[in-house]
Amino acid sequence: MVEIFARKFRWVLFLCAASLLIASCTNYKIPEVVDVSSCEGCHTNLAHLKEVFTADTAAVVGGCGGEAPHYEPWERVNMTGDGYAAFKASSHGALSCTSCHGGINGTDQKDIAHSEDFVRHPSDNWETKCLPCHSEVEHFGNSLHNGTGQKRKVAMRSGYAGAHEFDMLSEQTKTGYENNCATCHGTCGNCHIVRPPIAGGGLSNGHEFIKQPHMTKICVSCHTSRGGHAFLGVAAGTVPDVHQDEHNFQCTSCHKGPELHGSSDSTVTNRYEYAELPSCQSTYCHPSIENSNNYHSTHIEDFNCQVCHSQDYNNCGSCHVHGDGARVPAYMDFKIALNPIPDVKQGYDFVLVRRTLGAPDNWSKYGADDYENFDVFPTYNFTTPHNILKLTTRTDVGSGDACYTNCHVRYDAENDTTYNKHLYLFSDDMEFEWENSANASIIVDGLLPASWME
Repeated sequence: MVEIFARKFRWVLFLCAASLLIASCTNYKIPEVVDVSSCEGCHTNLAHLKEVFTADTAAVVGGCGGEAPHYEPWERVNMTGDGYAAFKASSHGALSCTSCHGGINGTDQKDIAHSEDFVRHPSDNWETKCLPCHSEVEHFGNSLHNGTGQKRKVAMRSGYAGAHEFDMLSEQTKTGYENNCATCHGTCGNCHIVRPPIAGGGLSNGHEFIKQPHMTKICVSCHTSRGGHAFLGVAAGTVPDVHQDEHNFQCTSCHKGPELHGSSDSTVTNRYEYAELPSCQSTYCHPSIENSNNYHSTHIEDFNCQVCHSQDYNNCGSCHVHGDGARVPAYMDFKIALNPIPDVKQGYDFVLVRRTLGAPDNWSKYGADDYENFDVFPTYNFTTPHNILKLTTRTDVGSGDACYTNCHVRYDAENDTTYNKHLYLFSDDMEFEWENSANASIIVDGLLPASWME
């Protein structure tokens, strides 16, 4: 009897060992039976999410970088993934789902779970959902990431005083803003939990709260054509910014929380108004450069640094919002103009400017009338392209040439040739009649130093 038992026991051990071997070879995992009658139970069960998902009905999100990548509805709300364990171990994971999202827990009925005070994106209500624990977002209502800069321009071009009167605009214009501008300009969650709509939307990593957003997956997904495009050296004929290429800087190496979250009780007029804005001449970067070479000692108070150290950068213009798009498609250019914001960036006479999407009929596809006060802003903005090089086509002059050879506009009477005019914004650069009046205060016609032409 003992021998029979021993033989059976050895046989059982053999079967168990064989099973373990097969499982390890095939990477087989015994499926878990998950109770879907809870928030987490539902959102960690992909099969169930596929059964109960709601199909997309909104128009495909798009922007300067093209259409957003597509994620299926069930993928966007699936919490499983590498970040789920991190989320569960965090202070946020210790909270109940309903403490942020509202709704009803303990049910497998989607319509019941998403009823009453349910909020899909809690940070849409950041003042009540985020601020009680995160004092750093106290001024987020005035953050440009929250859209105050764009709202201000739209409101003022429409004849109102500023961003605080955005709600007085026509419903068509506000709808246009929400369907387009708000695909990037959002709330806390768009950087720290979910992908921005322009990046496809949905949970970016299993509901993990990411303190420092991923540079290319989050920052560059919104700052594509005018930030990442330049910083990474995407365009033909350009190379990556020296800070990225040689020093591996990330966006947050220079742009810190107070600037990104908002840091003022009042609404800033543009991003250059932030007191915490990065400075090339800061103690940790390039202090005491004003007399380091002839270029700096001559122009440190005339030009912003990018006039000499930027490469060509991306521009586009005259947009039908969510209609035909930019009627002036993206193109690489480099333009120096009079300083559009001398009260903010004091001391600079000439600066780089970038063509914007502004046009009198921006919102015509939404049935909104032309702007009432379009000329309140130029259609070229003060810009600081993130494509810095030590030597550029303007600073790298040939042997025997003067330091100004590649940058001053000068006329050669002998050859009847004007040099370097293409670098500056003149009236004959305007493609539309309405651009002339909008940009009258920044074009350089007749305002360049007379000595340059001698």
